[in-house]
Amino acid sequence: MLEHVPAVMLVLVIGSALVFDYVNGFHDTANAIATSVSTRALSVRSAIMLAAVLNFAGAMVSTKVATTIGKGIVDPVNVTQMVVLAGVAGAIIWDLITWYYGLPSSSSHAIIGGLMGAVIAHAGSVALHWAGLQKIILALLISPVLGTVVGYLFMVIFLRSLRNHSPYGVNKVFRKCQLLSASFMAFSHGTADAQKSMGVITMAMLSYGMIPTFEVPTWVKIACALAMAFGTAIGGWRIIKTVGRDFVKLQPVNGFSVDAASASVILSAAAFGLPTSTTHVITSAILGVGLSKRMSAVNWGIAYRIVIAWVLTIPASAIVAFLVYMVMSPFLGK
Repeated sequence: MLEHVPAVMLVLVIGSALVFDYVNGFHDTANAIATSVSTRALSVRSAIMLAAVLNFAGAMVSTKVATTIGKGIVDPVNVTQMVVLAGVAGAIIWDLITWYYGLPSSSSHAIIGGLMGAVIAHAGSVALHWAGLQKIILALLISPVLGTVVGYLFMVIFLRSLRNHSPYGVNKVFRKCQLLSASFMAFSHGTADAQKSMGVITMAMLSYGMIPTFEVPTWVKIACALAMAFGTAIGGWRIIKTVGRDFVKLQPVNGFSVDAASASVILSAAAFGLPTSTTHVITSAILGVGLSKRMSAVNWGIAYRIVIAWVLTIPASAIVAFLVYMVMSPFLGK
């Protein structure tokens, strides 16, 4: 039985967390590059490679979000290797389901839901750190609203400032500017999303007794950054198509507004250690840009599917993680 070799469990946990980062990379690639691909500012290949490099760079910047994830959901004292393994498994399974159907769900919500479900299976709901969860969930709820508002305002400002210029000339300039805005978005995505796995791995290491306090080791930062970069390099065309082409038809000036607004919201939240969903922020920024044109510019059928995925993600990943824990713990230990 693996409970007699806890080091093996730690390796399994670290490996599964890196797999989650890899899946997160190709699942959420669309967040960084969908707009630049849909407006033809960048080719798919160029955009994916740009996103991979800058996702890695962003992941190395800070660990504030990692600390929030690692300590804000549950007290590390109540965390076991099996809890972390089941929580990550729940997130991975839900991410793969939504990726298959082309739904831009939130990997942030998935890992939070997965950890909640696994902790409840292990020790009940009393083990959850409710004060920390309120902070996390509030940030996840507010960020899409900010994305919509900021995206709308950016687009209105640009439209009014450039109303005396020809659409062709404006889009020609902004197609070039999208290289900068896509880079900004990719960097912010790495800053926000890779840190979730950093927090999970550090939580597992603390539970094992490998480290004395919750502090993300340098090798964990590098490993998570590389896993996300490799996943990003694989791409995620299903979600790129949903976000960048089917939801709202975008011109280069629209794409620039979406990227700039999204990255501004994500980086601002990361500076305070608040875990945002890059998926939610960028899709809501696209919604804001679409609304600045007219209501009919938004594909409300796609919007409905996206919202359903958003609503389901935390409870669905929690249920999956709960079931994984119940099935695996008799064999791997609690």
